Amino acid sequence: MTPEQLTGKSEQHLQAFLVDSKTFLIHQAVAQDFFALKQAAHQAGFHLQIASGFRDFHKQLAIWNLKFAGERPLLDSQSRPLNALHLPEREKVLAILRWSALPGASRHHWGTDFDVYDKNALPANESLHLEPWEYQTGHQAQFSTWLAQNLSQFGFFLPYQRDRGGVSIEPWHISHHHVATQCLDQMSPEIIFQALADEPLAGKDTVHKMLYTIYTQFVINIEQSGA
Repeated sequence: MTPEQLTGKSEQHLQAFLVDSKTFLIHQAVAQDFFALKQAAHQAGFHLQIASGFRDFHKQLAIWNLKFAGERPLLDSQSRPLNALHLPEREKVLAILRWSALPGASRHHWGTDFDVYDKNALPANESLHLEPWEYQTGHQAQFSTWLAQNLSQFGFFLPYQRDRGGVSIEPWHISHHHVATQCLDQMSPEIIFQALADEPLAGKDTVHKMLYTIYTQFVINIEQSGA
């Protein structure tokens, strides 16, 4: 993978696939395993759907900047709203990183990671929030249990299965172990720094000062079990 592919600035490693009625860009080496997982979920009575798949650098940048400006919800570790305008920049950066990756450092740049849910279980007229309660005790709980027990058979794992002090628990986030591990092995703080160099990232000076902390706490600090 090139630095541009690792940081979401190139899509050359991806291929467009129709998943139900929507088209998603998926890493070419991951697609077969993903569709096998989806078929197994169907056979178990679940309609596995992608809530979010590949996101390019500039989509992640837009999310970051809106949260930094307080124009998109910013949550604490218990999914409670925070006032971004009242937080020092360092605290704001850490709060964003609990739920959203730094642009250039997102696993969603690789086409190997997906936020998934059971479409059949989503109540009528209700939106998916991608909050832990939905998967722990809410409408996605049965699907989440099945997913955790079966996804390793298809080469996937849950990188944020428990809170390791970095990214908050994300029981919806699945990652293709073999390909995503190769991508992560090629990443470095220097590659992320270069990706951010000419970009209008909110809080850039603070991010630069914190970059090695961000890398160790939020990029490489993942769960390996189940792989």
